[in-house]
Amino acid sequence: MENAYKTINHILVNLINEIWELEEKAIITEEFKDLTNNDMHVIEAVGLGEGNNMSAIARKLGITVGSLTTAMNSLVNKKYVERRRSEEDRRVVYVKLTNKGVGAYRHHEDYHRQMTQAILDKLGEDEIPVLVKTLDALDEFFCGYSQRRDSQAEGREG
Repeated sequence: MENAYKTINHILVNLINEIWELEEKAIITEEFKDLTNNDMHVIEAVGLGEGNNMSAIARKLGITVGSLTTAMNSLVNKKYVERRRSEEDRRVVYVKLTNKGVGAYRHHEDYHRQMTQAILDKLGEDEIPVLVKTLDALDEFFCGYSQRRDSQAEGREG
């Protein structure tokens, strides 16, 4: 059991680091050299379609609206997103991808598709549910860990 623990821990730590580094190399191409990995994730959170409001995007990313505003200012200047105020409530700001932003979104989406397909190609039909269960447990851990940290931080502030 100890050996399995060490092996799994080693794989997870390396995998997380590799994904972050490789994703940056894969998605920040000549065409998108003015973007950072964080920019790409903001673009992904904005999504396709008619756009979303800043609060919803910040919630999706787990950051404050203030932090998102800084990232959005940069993406607006680089012409990946455009902002508009709500006609009903001028305090609400909607963000939508430009054509250039949609191109970056599709590029990032394609990287994720290739990564996922590479895994699926290595698995048999009977192995996929085991992988899904494993990744779900990992996702549950990360979400729970994040919530526990947020709760602890709030306890220290109050």
